[in-house]
Amino acid sequence: MAAGGIFDSSIQVLDKALDLRSRKLQVISANIANAETPGYARLRMDFESELKEAAEGSESGQVTTHPRHMPAGSGDGLSSVQGRFYRDVNQSGIGDRNTVSLDQEMVDLSENQIRYEAAIKMLSKKFNMLKMVISERA
Repeated sequence: MAAGGIFDSSIQVLDKALDLRSRKLQVISANIANAETPGYARLRMDFESELKEAAEGSESGQVTTHPRHMPAGSGDGLSSVQGRFYRDVNQSGIGDRNTVSLDQEMVDLSENQIRYEAAIKMLSKKFNMLKMVISERA
């Protein structure tokens, strides 16, 4: 059985995705809270491509055959995915130099919430399948 035991890589990916979506919610909330703060530069968080690469590495099936071999895949895999943060700098020189658009933040908030709920539903289905397998074997 894999190193994760009964929890396959998809459960680990969903767990990490939920953690990152929660962090992204904090970033969006900070942007909304600072929408009227002069000079505030909008903070953005991107992790989807990094998570996808780590997930594909964890499902590659590559294993180490000796304890001194370097692990297959990209570094620490899922645990190394933290997301990247960017600041939107106002280049126009007009106004209070605040780069937050409430409309864009609300779109980002909605998208993040939908993806968070989808991950929860997938994780729930995985656990229900495990529960069904356990109850059939008992």
